[in-house]
Amino acid sequence: MNKALIPICFLIFGLKLTSSQNSNELVKLLASHKEEFGDVLEYPEEYNIQILYTQINRDQNNTPHFTSYQYNAKPKRYFYPASSIKIFAAALALEKINLLGIKDLNQDTFLAIDSSYSGQTAVKSDSTSKSLKPSIGHYIKKLFVVSDNDAFNRLYEFIGQKTFNETLQQKGYNLRMTHRLSISLSQDENKHTNGFTFYKEQPYQVVYHQNPANSVDNFTANQSIFMGDSYIKNGITVDTPMDFKEKNYASIYDLQKVIKAIMFPEYIAPQERFNLTTDDYHFLRQYMSQLPRETLYPNYSKLPDNYCKFFLYGNQNKVKIPRHIRIFNKIGNAYGFSIDNAYVVDLENNIEFLLTAVIYTNKNNTLNDGIYEYDTIGFPFLAKLGRLIYDYELKRDRKHQPNLDQFKLNYDIE
Repeated sequence: MNKALIPICFLIFGLKLTSSQNSNELVKLLASHKEEFGDVLEYPEEYNIQILYTQINRDQNNTPHFTSYQYNAKPKRYFYPASSIKIFAAALALEKINLLGIKDLNQDTFLAIDSSYSGQTAVKSDSTSKSLKPSIGHYIKKLFVVSDNDAFNRLYEFIGQKTFNETLQQKGYNLRMTHRLSISLSQDENKHTNGFTFYKEQPYQVVYHQNPANSVDNFTANQSIFMGDSYIKNGITVDTPMDFKEKNYASIYDLQKVIKAIMFPEYIAPQERFNLTTDDYHFLRQYMSQLPRETLYPNYSKLPDNYCKFFLYGNQNKVKIPRHIRIFNKIGNAYGFSIDNAYVVDLENNIEFLLTAVIYTNKNNTLNDGIYEYDTIGFPFLAKLGRLIYDYELKRDRKHQPNLDQFKLNYDIE
């Protein structure tokens, strides 16, 4: 198991971020708390466990230095990223608005979505919005606070499949974005994306119109990716493994990289950054960390704090997360895979760390039957992992205490 932990050194702008070759905090932590995780750590391959933990140490100028450790991380071993990939859509949608550079076009501009191809649906209003109108900003809010699938789909349509994939690949992400979520569409239907009209209401004026698009390129995997022993299709059991060749893909490295790009943009290479404004970064961070009860439009007050926070709190009922602990994250949960990808801060105790992890729980090895061990194994594992790292960070010595004021946001009810 020790071989699975490899310290990673980052080179950014000539700044070498090193770690001791003998340092193996993650594997030591897991080994010393093995009994808390049941038999999960005995079978990391069966549970497809992959973990990437990054320590952050600040210098006298408050500059962060990153030291990362991995456990059983295998970029070529597939896991279904589920909703964890929505974070890319949020960043790309804001970037596209900036690149268009059109007067009066911003995240709050009202929009209408057309339907011109098989499988598409139109949108003209949004009852969950204060204005009752849809907007890119409102979709991003719903995407983060409650992981709304339709919100992701609309951003996917705005960006377009070809632009989605090529832009991320140019930034150094090795991933595939090939389909909308929660709706069953063909590969061809997912290549086609809707037309958009952005407008001012009184008096009515079109700000920007985007025609429907079709991605002529193929972004699916080059070969089949079989998982499970069987799967359910249209209510019928198919006794062969399920092929994920046409499904979305992202490694835990890509997932943590995008968290870092949003939380620490000045400390990644320029070509890897998103073209975002200071306000854009603030907007993303706000809703990555905002809790359902802190959100009025839509009104999510009946949802628990840990609805989309698996680390630390994922298996606790009716938990109230302390105000000084903020989890800037995006979770994923589908086909037996549970994922959390987060930057965690404790603003009272001045600690911070990056953590990305996935676990697969599917005892009967049948996919799409809705029978997965999320509540009994998946969520408890991620919660325990988050608490393990958090408790370790509380005790870890730091030469310089971090100044985390930039992450103290206003969460007053809107």
